[in-house]
Amino acid sequence: MYDSYFGLSDLPFSIAPDPRYLYLSQQHREALAHLQYGLVCHGGFVLLTGEVGTGKTTVCRCLLEQVPEQTDLAFILNPGCSVQELLAAICQELAITVPEPSNGRQLTDAIHHHLLETHARGRQTVLIIDEAQNLSTEVLEQIRLLTNLETDTHKLLQIILLGQPELADKLKQPELRQLSQRITARYHLAPLTFAEMKAYIAHRLSVAGIEAALFRHNSLHRLYRLTGGVPRLINVICDRALLGAYVQRLPRVDLATLNRAAVEVLGVSPPLARWRLLAIAAGLLALVVTGGWLAQSTWPAISDIARLATPMSIDVVRPPQQMEQGSEQRPEQRITGALAPEPAPPAEVTPTPSDSATPLDPWQWPAALTTDLSQVMAYQHLFSLWGLDYDPTEDPVVCPFSRRHRLECAFQNGNLATVRQQNHPVIFRLEYPEKGAVYAILTRIDGERAELMVGGQLKRMSLTELAASWPHSYVLLWQLPPHYQAPLYPGSKGKVVAWLEQQMASLQERAPRRQHQYYDEVLVGDIRAFQRSKGLTADGIFGPQTSIYLSASLLNDLPGLAGQQEITSVIHP
Repeated sequence: MYDSYFGLSDLPFSIAPDPRYLYLSQQHREALAHLQYGLVCHGGFVLLTGEVGTGKTTVCRCLLEQVPEQTDLAFILNPGCSVQELLAAICQELAITVPEPSNGRQLTDAIHHHLLETHARGRQTVLIIDEAQNLSTEVLEQIRLLTNLETDTHKLLQIILLGQPELADKLKQPELRQLSQRITARYHLAPLTFAEMKAYIAHRLSVAGIEAALFRHNSLHRLYRLTGGVPRLINVICDRALLGAYVQRLPRVDLATLNRAAVEVLGVSPPLARWRLLAIAAGLLALVVTGGWLAQSTWPAISDIARLATPMSIDVVRPPQQMEQGSEQRPEQRITGALAPEPAPPAEVTPTPSDSATPLDPWQWPAALTTDLSQVMAYQHLFSLWGLDYDPTEDPVVCPFSRRHRLECAFQNGNLATVRQQNHPVIFRLEYPEKGAVYAILTRIDGERAELMVGGQLKRMSLTELAASWPHSYVLLWQLPPHYQAPLYPGSKGKVVAWLEQQMASLQERAPRRQHQYYDEVLVGDIRAFQRSKGLTADGIFGPQTSIYLSASLLNDLPGLAGQQEITSVIHP
């Protein structure tokens, strides 16, 4: 329901273990590495434990996409069964023919004979058991006996056990000490930290096709306290909260909506904690002191991403001086929807002696230039820099329009140094007391001078003057790599990997590998080095944020702040 409302291509918070949505935090990468070790080690057990909903099954599904070609896999999902039922399930998974009826000895012999045949053909066999905490002591002992099937040099069966923490406790029992001693790799998957949770939510939204911040900062803090960083709980509450925002026609999930979603999902009303009472009191005091100035920090309704289904009357007319020249007045245009993701309120910055003074007013924009009109004109000019003719009446939602032309759009937070490094024109909102707000495009930075386009007029000012009014929130367009569909991880394949190999080889000054279409450790190392050089998190994943900085490094004739050239069309792969 809410996917088209927010401009999503998919529902980002489904609890299905879709590997596309796997967010590889540091501990998830380590968990995946342990499972990958289980695919190639010769004998023994690999144990992965974690609380309910921490992502064990999703990591396992990601592993299944990386199974070597010479591997036969038996995946047991519901192991709460007897010894004979487990052996029969293994035979079924490995397509082993057994007579009916068969006893435990016959099933074991059939499995042993099959393993010897596959080993002779140069193949290996891996048994993965999910929810292994449900296995009885007797069944676990039988699984241990299966690892006795071996040749002089190799175990014929590798076993990976996935389960809740009770599994690790069960393996400490004296009667299972022989199995416990055969575990060659153990890993416990813990809940996400707050920083990881924010990155997790942003990642899932990105995979679903949007870069906007759909959750307010205070709602994210509340979400973490409610879920403890457990991904499954995060998913179900976020899904319900986005549905609530859709019903209320909200631009983003606020605290009240998140709390209502938590009540519906968890079944209990979240208490009003002492910290919240103190925050409310502090907020009321701040409101009295500032005389209501805080209310001026939000962006206007035209940029509310949630208004995709709510008609808004916005006058899109020519300035009066144009009408006086005899041109026909353009009739009122009713724009339904949003032009861009809603940026968060400007970050609070402690004034310094250099920027505490009232900023100069370099604009002198016409009185008829309203906030809404300036925003429409800003996006039209921004797309013209990319060689595109943008009509907000036909395409009121910016991001789908840009993506049809292989451009990505994203809401960003950052200072002017960040914008300068990203090296693309950006749209931002300027607030001036008693004068209102306008949207401007930063089109060029030349030394310590900036060029901006406001209401169709070119303005020049110093970076110091601009920094005094900079809102720390902006919208940026950049060109996606050819064939790019989703973030690239170790193990990704395809033409986009071959393209990335050529670019990174050039940047790292090494010989490119022709037709190399596998995201291997060499590319991971190159991406990490590139990320470190740009001050990004060096996770080795080529996602939207890394793509922005790579696009800035490969501008060619695309719009850039350091010196752009006009183009006639966007370059397509």
